[in-house]
Amino acid sequence: MSARVIDASVMAAVAFGEPRRDEAVALVHGAEVLGPTLLAYELTHVACKKCRARPDEAVHVASQLSDALTLTDRWLEVDAGEVLALALVWGLSAYDASYLWLAAALKVPLVTFDRQLAAVAAKMGLS
Repeated sequence: MSARVIDASVMAAVAFGEPRRDEAVALVHGAEVLGPTLLAYELTHVACKKCRARPDEAVHVASQLSDALTLTDRWLEVDAGEVLALALVWGLSAYDASYLWLAAALKVPLVTFDRQLAAVAAKMGLS
């Protein structure tokens, strides 16, 4: 089984049935899904925004979030100093650099819908 680091853009598409859901599912199908612990907080933030926008769907969104958190096979910590360095070198947020660092450290592809992050991952041979 191949491994992939998945970021919040792809996981949110899967978890919350967003327009690119089918594409996201195909990208991770049959792979060991890895994510930094940050991923859980980013997904929770997405869920919070969805609940505020549609309070009548809060119970459903909470259930989707709970299900999504079980999709990641391994949660891993990142090296903050190295994440900072990547963020500064590539002009990324610390959040995006966390996914990039993890993929680089594990030598596995990074799966993202974020164009800037995908471009950097490709330059680093992580796509």
